[in-house]
Amino acid sequence: MSSNKEADLTTAVLLYAMRCLAEGDQQALRAMNFGPKELDALKEMNLADLYRADALRVHCLQIGLNRDVFWPMLDHLRHQRESEDLQRTLLVADAPLEMMQQLFGVSSREYTRWRRLLTLAPAVGRPPELNETDTHALWYAWQDKVQADDKSTLTAEDYLDLQQQTGIGLRSIWTLVQRWETYGEGSSAATFGRVAENGP
Repeated sequence: MSSNKEADLTTAVLLYAMRCLAEGDQQALRAMNFGPKELDALKEMNLADLYRADALRVHCLQIGLNRDVFWPMLDHLRHQRESEDLQRTLLVADAPLEMMQQLFGVSSREYTRWRRLLTLAPAVGRPPELNETDTHALWYAWQDKVQADDKSTLTAEDYLDLQQQTGIGLRSIWTLVQRWETYGEGSSAATFGRVAENGP
């Protein structure tokens, strides 16, 4: 680790400039005010020079914040962070692979890796079929959510909310809601209760 923050900054920018030079990114180099002489000097630099820069306590840079880029970047990072937090919450709640694939595009390899990192037990077999009482409770909770929000499909947050409302496992919720969305909302809860008992 570098001994001071100035050296960290200088080394990071020089490494970036050297990579731009190697990749022929002239636009980025011009934006950093590198002219022909500076580019010639940059070509002569090597890794040992960067280590020597570690002893410097000054830098040759003018740092400016581009707010037009900064805030959208932070918004993007925040959305990514929130999405990853939501995915972890779903996985801990035993979300099935099909659910994670459809809502977030998670591959089977990613799904298995995340479950292993979260020390979750392997998912085995289909979820148990719900009894009639639980099926009806889920149906009405689902209908309330669909009608209240005027939506045809549920979000990840909706599925977690249904789990909290009904106390039913996320795998069972996902399986039944997918069937109901496929068959249509006009069918009765009793009809879909029989579908759940007999299978698709």
